[in-house]
Amino acid sequence: MAMKCRIKGGLVIVDLSGEIRLTAEQSPSLQRLIAEKLGEGKRDVLLNFTEVDFIDSYGIGDVVASYLAVKEHQGRLKMAGLSPKIWLIFNYSGLTRILEIFDSEEKAIESFG
Repeated sequence: MAMKCRIKGGLVIVDLSGEIRLTAEQSPSLQRLIAEKLGEGKRDVLLNFTEVDFIDSYGIGDVVASYLAVKEHQGRLKMAGLSPKIWLIFNYSGLTRILEIFDSEEKAIESFG
């Protein structure tokens, strides 16, 4: 998984790409990146999944842990650009009832208002 961070106003946009899975490599976790941004005072986060090909249970756990950390800091974490396959994984896990998911980055950004 690769992560690239952008700041738009007070919003942190994290562009994710590749496969979000547990590997033998020690790649930086999403949760660590979010904790760093929360430490900088950034509380609103948008995860852009447009370039994500696959996510496993480790990746789901990383997203949920990030969501809980943001919520603990009275922030908002939203997601955008999930492929139908990735959306189904979140749906089957019941997380579509908890996480705000948008079709596009633009719609998600507007929702932060």
